Amino acid sequence: MLIAPSLSYSLLAPILIVLAGALLGVLVEAFLDKTHRAAIQLTISIGTLLLSLQQLWRIRELSSTTAAVNSVTIDKAGIFLQATIVLLALVAVLLIADQENFVAQASAVPGSSEERSALAEKSQQSEIFPLFLFAVAGMMLFTVASDLITLFVALEVFSLPLYLLAGLSRRRRLLSQEAALKYFLLGAYSSAFFLFGSAFLYGYSGTISLAGISAAAGSANDVFLLIGIIFVSVGLLFKISAVPFHSWTPDVYQGAPTPITGFMAACTKVAAFGAILRIFYVGFADSQTQWRPVITIIAIITMLFGSLVAIAQRDVKRMLAYSSIAHAGFLLSGVVALNKDGLAASLFYLFAYGFTTLAAFGIITLIRDSTGEVTDLNRWVGLGRKSPLVAAAFSFLLLSFAGIPLTAGFVGKFAIFSAAYKSGAISLVVVGVLASAIAAFFYIRVIIMIFFTDPVNDSVSVVIPSVKSKISITISMVLSLVLGIAPTLLLTAADNFANFVK
Repeated sequence: MLIAPSLSYSLLAPILIVLAGALLGVLVEAFLDKTHRAAIQLTISIGTLLLSLQQLWRIRELSSTTAAVNSVTIDKAGIFLQATIVLLALVAVLLIADQENFVAQASAVPGSSEERSALAEKSQQSEIFPLFLFAVAGMMLFTVASDLITLFVALEVFSLPLYLLAGLSRRRRLLSQEAALKYFLLGAYSSAFFLFGSAFLYGYSGTISLAGISAAAGSANDVFLLIGIIFVSVGLLFKISAVPFHSWTPDVYQGAPTPITGFMAACTKVAAFGAILRIFYVGFADSQTQWRPVITIIAIITMLFGSLVAIAQRDVKRMLAYSSIAHAGFLLSGVVALNKDGLAASLFYLFAYGFTTLAAFGIITLIRDSTGEVTDLNRWVGLGRKSPLVAAAFSFLLLSFAGIPLTAGFVGKFAIFSAAYKSGAISLVVVGVLASAIAAFFYIRVIIMIFFTDPVNDSVSVVIPSVKSKISITISMVLSLVLGIAPTLLLTAADNFANFVK
């Protein structure tokens, strides 16, 4: 006799609401006139995300290991990660919706203002919004999935829209298409590794659930377990841009539309690390002696590589790509720590890093000349004299990335290194501090270029941001500033929510 699956719709509602919004967006694309699509799609996206956030608030005290037939575990850490993704998405969607970017690009086209406005209207890509919502829903599911099949499904649900979104930059058509193709091909390989590792873990434990894999530790052939951990880790380390699975990151960050790059850099990092933390804290905790040395080495190499290679970059988006690689190494310290402090520090770090990243890429969209967006750092020389407010805001964000005191970045690094130190990973802490010092060099170098170097004839101008961009950048900046000055506001919440249900 067939038994109906047991589903807790109230606990799954935050994800289902976002999926419903994405499906509604597809219907809007199919049936509504092109003139009004962008505004309607933005309204649907914001409304959907707000409803999802409200539902997350309602279930914040609840937990369940059987929310969806033992495949989804709703717990405090999962709710915190989902809320972080939704909040970041609310800010990112305003950047993505800023059609002033298209107007600025169209301003270099000969013709009347009416013709340029018509070109800008024609350039609007409202199909971005349902793709965006599908990606957000997949990310939310990825952080709470508690079996290998659900993890793989969630991985593909958010990865496939991102491959498409990366190729939608019309001004950088060839570069954007190249980025999307590299991301797709390498992403397909990483997904195959994840599946291969899942098969070994199933062969080892006889189950696909993370709790079942943990319970089987030591009762079967540990070679199968080690191979499974290695291949599953490859699939996950690709998503966080850890060395040596990072090669796609600089090209995709540079080629994708800048608002999409910001969304990917912030939200994908939260989703991927959310899954990694759950897998290692729940599924692989009892076999830590087998994987901890390897993850420690990868974290060390990732921190050093990202910090050193970023020094040589002359494109601001590629520089932030290598910065993202270095931050992946810092965050892996929370995985190696394998304690509650490490989980709480990771939750804080992901929240703070996400908003700082969105603000940085939001400011990059403003730096333009007559032909459009400018990411060549040599063209940013003297920006502080032309636009001191924009230059000061970007400099503050760079200092936060560097981990300078009184910034959110400093608090995040201090918390995560403290947790790693308590767990005995002293070498990881020493290398992390060294890598942070190296990273501070190239961040401060950019600040010197902006403020203390004379501007040249081909230096850029700054586009006056629209209301949507102003709101997005302001919210991100304020949160980054507040978390640096009063970090206990979020640290306390992160500590309270640092709990995985097994």
